Amino acid sequence: MAELLIELFSEEIPARMQAKAAEDLKSLMTDALKAAGLTFEAADAYATPRRLVLTVTGLPTVTPDVSEERRGPRADAPEKAIEGFLKGAGVTLEQCEKREDPKGTFLYAVIEKKGQKTAQVVFMALLRVLYEFPWPKSQRWGNSKFRWVRPLRSVLAIFDGKVIGGRLGSADDPEFFFEIGNTTCGHRFMAPEMFAVADFADYKDKLLAHKVMLDPADRMALIEDAAKSLAADKGLTLVEDKGLLAEVAGLVEWPVPLMGGFDPAFLDVPEEVLIQTMRKDQKYFVARDAAGKLAPVFITVANIVPSDGGQMVAAGNERVLTARLSDAKFFWETDLKVTLESRLPKLEEIVFHAKLGTVADRVERMEKLAGSLAETIGFNKKLPDAEREKLIVDAKRAARLAKADLVSGMVGEFPEVQGAMGRYYALCQGESAAVADAIKEHYSPLGPNDACPTEDVSVAVALAEKLDTLVGFFLIDEKPTGSKDPYALRRAALGVIRLITENDHKIHLGNIIETAVDAYGWTKSGEISDLKSSVRTQLVAFFQDRLSHQFKDEGIRHDLVSASMIFGTEFDSILTRLKKRVEALRDFLATDDGVNLLAGYKRAANIIAKSGKDAFAEPTADLLQMDEERALFDKAVNEGAAVNAALETEDFEGAMKILAGFRKPIDAFFDAVLVNADDEAVRDNRYALLHSFKNAVDRVADFSLIEG
Repeated sequence: MAELLIELFSEEIPARMQAKAAEDLKSLMTDALKAAGLTFEAADAYATPRRLVLTVTGLPTVTPDVSEERRGPRADAPEKAIEGFLKGAGVTLEQCEKREDPKGTFLYAVIEKKGQKTAQVVFMALLRVLYEFPWPKSQRWGNSKFRWVRPLRSVLAIFDGKVIGGRLGSADDPEFFFEIGNTTCGHRFMAPEMFAVADFADYKDKLLAHKVMLDPADRMALIEDAAKSLAADKGLTLVEDKGLLAEVAGLVEWPVPLMGGFDPAFLDVPEEVLIQTMRKDQKYFVARDAAGKLAPVFITVANIVPSDGGQMVAAGNERVLTARLSDAKFFWETDLKVTLESRLPKLEEIVFHAKLGTVADRVERMEKLAGSLAETIGFNKKLPDAEREKLIVDAKRAARLAKADLVSGMVGEFPEVQGAMGRYYALCQGESAAVADAIKEHYSPLGPNDACPTEDVSVAVALAEKLDTLVGFFLIDEKPTGSKDPYALRRAALGVIRLITENDHKIHLGNIIETAVDAYGWTKSGEISDLKSSVRTQLVAFFQDRLSHQFKDEGIRHDLVSASMIFGTEFDSILTRLKKRVEALRDFLATDDGVNLLAGYKRAANIIAKSGKDAFAEPTADLLQMDEERALFDKAVNEGAAVNAALETEDFEGAMKILAGFRKPIDAFFDAVLVNADDEAVRDNRYALLHSFKNAVDRVADFSLIEG
């Protein structure tokens, strides 16, 4: 068994593309090896800013011999047909066998293919990979047709200790080619000389000696450990940032973390802006002091070992950062001179969507909707009149000011801090904490891992923002299709679901959709009912689909969701009720009682279906003949009422516990009772009893939709 080593050496590959490119190289090459019938023990891919590397171990030196049997025409077929078959199979007539079958005598060719050298397979595969590599963006240079993310400088390929000789190029592009070799070079500045390698172990060792850390995981670990140590030396704690860590590791081949500082006066600027400036623009890590406050330091990662210990590098970075932070401080101080309220007219100049008006129109709609939602939340929570009225006022105020920071200088320069800056401006201008927090949180949750607002004002405004988006785009028929969702409506729907369910708000989904339609004010009185109904129906179905996906992500089976959604307007009304029902059903069916009850239910349903009856009377106690049917009767009549009581209070776990009590009576009934009794009255009463049992279970969920 032999080892394969490939290195594609180029100018700097963008950090965001490196991990995917390494995986693409691995999958493309290993797929080609497998297609040729080759097996291997392991394959690993690596990336640095200037190289993609693949190593495959445990490869045979030749592909396996292949024997292929091919059936041809009849032995007495026309000469031309036989000649065509022989030519295609690459055999002579004497090499063919004649075999009899019911349809006649046919020619058979047995084609023996000798194994191919693995090196040749690798060469051809590498040629295809170079010309078909799936870079998200690529470039070509000169008159060549060859494309790569950045200029490709050399190709190294060694198999079984030998260079895979050959020239990689295209017949359509004869002047552009790569000679495969066994040499590469080290760090661009600290060890740029060329060197030859014999295998992967030699390659990795020599790269390290030439100041190149091949494995991105090693570079990330070094950066993180060194950055934490630098911060700890100053009594600080590094702010973890896995995304930035991966990006910075893709910018350097020999990481050298260094600490610098900035004027503490800049700490007057909101820390979100400071962090954004250092993180996004400069790729710096930040640290906090023991009190959790942002410290006036940064950690940068150099790609060389400075001769002066990093003083000049740190000083240069400090100068650049000072200029950027000065800009941020200017925007902050300038923005504070203008109130959020006075910025609102400028929102009329920003188009939200050509068919949905300006951002100012959107704010007006959000204000109405937030007030209505706040009123609903207040009533559902049985807040006193004064508290409910304050909640409504705060929600409308927050919705009115939520988008005002979009026209501030700071957000114009740093769009990522929208919302957060609105909160700072609101607090500085005397708005309440509830209003300020709602301004910041009205975009949340942005995704499944984003925190969900919990305060009532924030929830009302966040719901208003997302519902306005959803209703608006459904009104103009801009719904998601397939994988396309340009307006992130699926994310908005999941946000609505999380805001309602995680805060346990009993909000009628259909009603708030209609309220959001009303806020657009598009319809005449004669048309409004049809429009509301159409958008409501479409959006409820859309929410149902999103909730099903969320349940799937949580490991809840689709049939349990369907069984819980069957109750008329159940989904259209209270999301929290549905979620509780589904989760209780899942937990119940994970028990022996649940599994056995489901089996009993399905047996009862089958008997009822085969009875041929469309309607059933209530079972009569006088017609009960056996103890087992009397026990089931008592359960169905008495416990059925208890199930209803539990459902009325949304105690779905309690309802499931009551259902668990049906298991023994239904099992005993089927063991002892003959449903199809000779006496028609007794038989019909037993059908009615099973129907009563089925109805009691169906009040909780439609068990007929549950698999198993």
